[in-house]
Amino acid sequence: MGFRIRPLPAAVGLACISMGMSALAWSQESTAPIPQLGEVVVTGDRISDVAEPTRVDTNTLRALAAGTSDTATLLRDVPGVAMSSAGGVSSLPVIHGLADDRNRIKVDGMDLISACGNHMNSPLSYIDPTNVESIQVYSGVTPVSVGGDAIGGTVVVKSRGPRFAQPGQGLLTTGELGAFYRSNGNGNGAHASATLASENLSITFNGSTAESDNYKAGGNFKPGTASLHTTTDHWISGDTVGSSAYKARNQSIDIAARNGSHVVDLKVGTQDIPYQGFPNQHMDMTSNKSDQVNLGYSGLYDWGKLEARVYYEHTRHKMNFSDDKEFWYANGSNYNIPGMPMATDGKNTGATIKAEINLNPRDILRLGSEFQHYRLNDEWAPSGGMMSPNTFVNINDGKRDRFDVFAEWEARWNNQWGSLLGIRSSTVKTDAGKVQGYRDTPATLYLNDANAFNNRNRSKTDNNLDLTALARYTANANLEYEGGYSRKTRSPSLYERYTWSTGGMAMAMNDWVNDGNAYKGNVDLKPEVAHTLSFTADWHDASKTEWGLRVTPYYSLVKDYIDATRCSPSNSGCVKPSTNLAGNQFAYLTLANEEARLYGLDISGFFPIAKYTGFGSFTGRGQLSYTHGKNQDTGDHLYNIMPLNAKLAVDHQLGNWTNTAEMILVSRKDDVSSVRNEMETGGYGLLNLRSSYNWKQARLDIGLDNVFNRLYSSPLGGAYIGQGMTMAINKASAPYGITVPGMGRSLYAGVTVKF
Repeated sequence: MGFRIRPLPAAVGLACISMGMSALAWSQESTAPIPQLGEVVVTGDRISDVAEPTRVDTNTLRALAAGTSDTATLLRDVPGVAMSSAGGVSSLPVIHGLADDRNRIKVDGMDLISACGNHMNSPLSYIDPTNVESIQVYSGVTPVSVGGDAIGGTVVVKSRGPRFAQPGQGLLTTGELGAFYRSNGNGNGAHASATLASENLSITFNGSTAESDNYKAGGNFKPGTASLHTTTDHWISGDTVGSSAYKARNQSIDIAARNGSHVVDLKVGTQDIPYQGFPNQHMDMTSNKSDQVNLGYSGLYDWGKLEARVYYEHTRHKMNFSDDKEFWYANGSNYNIPGMPMATDGKNTGATIKAEINLNPRDILRLGSEFQHYRLNDEWAPSGGMMSPNTFVNINDGKRDRFDVFAEWEARWNNQWGSLLGIRSSTVKTDAGKVQGYRDTPATLYLNDANAFNNRNRSKTDNNLDLTALARYTANANLEYEGGYSRKTRSPSLYERYTWSTGGMAMAMNDWVNDGNAYKGNVDLKPEVAHTLSFTADWHDASKTEWGLRVTPYYSLVKDYIDATRCSPSNSGCVKPSTNLAGNQFAYLTLANEEARLYGLDISGFFPIAKYTGFGSFTGRGQLSYTHGKNQDTGDHLYNIMPLNAKLAVDHQLGNWTNTAEMILVSRKDDVSSVRNEMETGGYGLLNLRSSYNWKQARLDIGLDNVFNRLYSSPLGGAYIGQGMTMAINKASAPYGITVPGMGRSLYAGVTVKF
C-alpha cells in the first residue's frame, strides 16, 4: 500500500474548517440562546464484571502524555508492570516478569507483531500517547476472550473513538491542537485532531509528530570519546546516551457510521519513523513505515452484543548504524564499507468475531473466533568485503498463521458471588523458506549452517489450549476477593524458531531482548505453557473513590519456557569455542525449552490526607511490586526481572489545578541471569514533580522528572552499546560492562487547546 497523508497540515486544515463553521454558526445565531449539547462518544464496555482489568484513567493519560512520546510508559502506574527500555518510542511492557511476545497487546483490536530481529517496532510504538483514549491491563488470570498466544498479561489500548452529534444538534465540529517541549534531549512535538460529524456519520483526523536528540544521564557513566568512522565524526560526552535520538510521525483518518445501536468504524493510518536510535542494540532503526487498515463493527441485539473486525498492517523496516555507531568499516586499509543495511517486510492480516449472549439475567455466554495470517521477509543487502556478494537471507518467506476459537461463561450467582470459566483452542502453524549467507566460501562461515537449515523440515504445527477459572466474592461494601487459575500458551515467534546462522556477526544482529548478546534460533522449540494462580483482596470505601487497598500475590509455573543456552563445543545446535563460556563478556547464545517459576506480590492503595482545606485536597498514593523468576532446570535467575520497587505520591487538587509529587524507589538488582551475563544495577530513588491546570477549552501541563539529576541504571535498561563498533560483540569501543542509564533531569511543558 502506498498512500501517504501529511499529518499536521491536513489536521490543521480540517481544524480550521471546523472552527470556521463553528464561528459561522455562532454569528448567525448570536441573538438566540445557545443550547449546550455535547457530542456522543462511542466507547467499548468492559469485558467482564468478574474479571476486572486495571484501567489507566483519562486524567492520568493526559498528564503523562506531556512528558513522554513512548506509549508503553503510560502503564507506569499499573501495579506489576515495568518497562524494558528500547528506543525513544518503543519500550516493551513487562508484566509480572514476562515481556514482549509473552504478553498480548491489542491496539484498536489489532494484534500487531514486531517485524524486526531486534523488536524495534514494538506494538505500542504504532500509536502516539496523545491519541490514546483508554488502556486496560489484565495482569493476573486473563479471560480467554482477551487472551490467546500469550503466557503473561494482556494490554488493550484504544484510540479516541468516533464522535457523533446529538439528535437535533446538526453538524458537530470539534478538534484539538497541542504541543510539547522537553529540555533533556531537546524533545519537541505537536498533535492535532479534528472531527466533522452528523448524528449518523463521523469523520476524524489525527496527526502527531515527536522528535528528540540524544538524552543525557544524570552524570558521566562512561568516558567521553570521539566517534570515529561514523556518518559524521563527532564528540560524545560522558553523560550522553548515544543512539537515543528519534523522530516519529503518525496520522490516521477514522470514518464511522451509526444506525441505531449499530456502528461501523473504518480507521486508515500510516506511520513514518525516519530514525530511532537504540542504545542497547547493535543496530539502529533508519526507517519504519507502516500502513494500517482497520474495519470494525459493533451492534446491540435483543440477545446481546456482536463485534467483528478485519485488519491489515504492512511494515517496511530498515536498520543500519546511525550517527553514534561506527558506519564505515575497513576493507583492508580503507574504511569504505558502508555499514550493514537490513530490510524487513512484514504483512499482518487478521479477523475476529465475538458474540456476547445474555442467556438470562444471571448468565452471559461469550463465543468468538480469531484468525491471523502473518508473513515476514528479513534480508540484508551486500555491503562489501566479507558482507558480499550475496544478499544475506535472515528469514525467507516466514509464515505464522493462527486460528483460535473460544467460549466463556460468566455467571453472577447473587449479589456476592460471580464466576468466569473459559476455554480457548488455538492452532499455530509456522514455516520458513530456504536461506543463504553473504558468501559460500569458506563453507564454515555461512554455507554449512544454511545447508543444515535448508535440508531439514521447518514446518511446525502447534495445537494449544488455554483455560481460565475465576471467582469473585463481595463480602460487603468495603471488601472484595478475586482468585483464579489459568493455563496460557504461547507458540515461538519466527525469530525464535528460524534465525539460523552461527556466524558471530549475523548472530549479533538478532537480539530481541536488548542484552548485547548474539542469538541463534531453534526450529524445534515447543510452545510455552504457563499455569498461573492469582488472588486479590480489595478493601475500599463504598464508592471506591475515597480510599482503597489492593493486595495481589501470584504464582506461575511455565513448562517449556524459552530460555537462553550458551553456544559451546558440546552444543550441537550452536558450536562455539569454550571461550564463549566465560563471564564478564557478551556471549553467543541459542534457545532451549526449560522449566521456569515466577512468583510475586503487588500492593497498591490510595487514601485522603486532607480534604476541603483552604489549600485544596491532598491524596496519598502508593504501590509496591516484587517479582522473582528462576529457571528450575538450571537454577539460574530469569533475565530482565524488575527488583523490588515502590512508588509513593501525593496528589493535590485545588479547583482546576492539580499537582503531584512522586517518589520512585528501586532496590539493587543482583538476581541476574548468568547464562546471559546480565549486569547488576544499584538501587536508587527519584523525585518527579508535575502540575496541570484545566480550563474549559484548554489544558497546561508542566513537570520536572528526576529533580535531583540522579545518575542511575535502569534495571531493565539492558547493556549499553550505543556507540563505537557494534557490528560484532566485545569490541573495545563498545565493551561489555556498561548498563544503559536512565534520563537525567528533564523539564517539560505541554499545552492542549480544544475547540
